Amino acid sequence: MDQASPTVYRTKSWQARRRALVALGGLGLIMLGYAVGRWQDTPAPAAALPPAPAPVSVPAVASPSPSPSLKKAGFALLQAESATELAGVEVEDTTDQGGGRNVGWINREDHLRFDDYDFGEVPATRAEIRVASDSGAVGRLQIRLDSRDAEPVGEISIGDTGGWQSWRTATAVLQPVTGVHTVFLTFTSDDGTELVNLNWLRFQH
Repeated sequence: MDQASPTVYRTKSWQARRRALVALGGLGLIMLGYAVGRWQDTPAPAAALPPAPAPVSVPAVASPSPSPSLKKAGFALLQAESATELAGVEVEDTTDQGGGRNVGWINREDHLRFDDYDFGEVPATRAEIRVASDSGAVGRLQIRLDSRDAEPVGEISIGDTGGWQSWRTATAVLQPVTGVHTVFLTFTSDDGTELVNLNWLRFQH
């Protein structure tokens, strides 16, 4: 039996090795292509966003309250018995609304004094005065500033109200008054009899 020559054997072996290498190379290309495809399909990591700025807290600015002297409301009530000086008069219990006490036995030449009264910057233009009288005398209550002898800035007429505890509110028109003053209430009448009882006084803008 004839045997294959070494040349033929080597040629077939070389061809087999060549086919194997080609197959391996093809397999390698397929694996490489698969790897590249997987890499392209992998999503890129999201870019880090800069942190949001922290909110800035702005302190609230309170609106300034208007000065009490600039408010349009009336002034506080001045109780007659609370005057700094009560000259020639006496104090008694009252039956007027709100109770308390009033000043009585007021005659001409008597006076009440209120020290350091602040009218503020908006002028006071009138005064409400709570009075009662059972006198037949005719007289006047006058409001003066800083001196008992100063010219009156306002006044009311005093007449009989029907009794010493029969109260009514009289209104005096004032020359406009601002600032801090000593307030005097003085009294005049046509004779020397008791003239009026006084409960309170309230200035108004």
